[in-house]
Amino acid sequence: MELPDFMQYGNRFTKSDFMEKISRVAKRAGAKMVYAAFLLYYTLQSNKVSVKDKAIIIGALGYLISPLDVIPDAIPIAGLGDDMAVLIYVLQKIWTDINDDVKEKAREKLSKWFDEDEIGEIDHLFDKD
Repeated sequence: MELPDFMQYGNRFTKSDFMEKISRVAKRAGAKMVYAAFLLYYTLQSNKVSVKDKAIIIGALGYLISPLDVIPDAIPIAGLGDDMAVLIYVLQKIWTDINDDVKEKAREKLSKWFDEDEIGEIDHLFDKD
C-alpha cells in the first residue's frame, strides 16, 4: 500500500478531536491501532521529541481523525487500513523516542475499551495481520 501525503493533515489534529475519534472507533479499529495512536499521542506530549518528529506525529494523528482519508473509514475492513499504515509508518520512524512511560500510559488507556485478551494483540504491533 502506498502511503498518502499525511503531512497535509497536520492542521486537522486537535486533542479533543483525537479523543472523540478514538472513543468512536476503538472497538472497530482494534487494540493494535488504538495502542499505536496512543503511543503517538503521548509521545507528542514529550519534551524529548524533536520538532520535526512532532510534526510527523501531528500529521499522522491529523490523518487519523480526518474524515477525508484515501480510503474512507466507513468502508468495512479496508476503511481503517490506511490509517493503521500511516500510524505504523510513523511509529517505526520515531520508535527510539518512545520511552517505557509512554508505552505504559498507552497500555493503561487501552483498558478503557479492551479486555486483557484484546490488549495482548499489542505485543505484535508491527506484525502484519
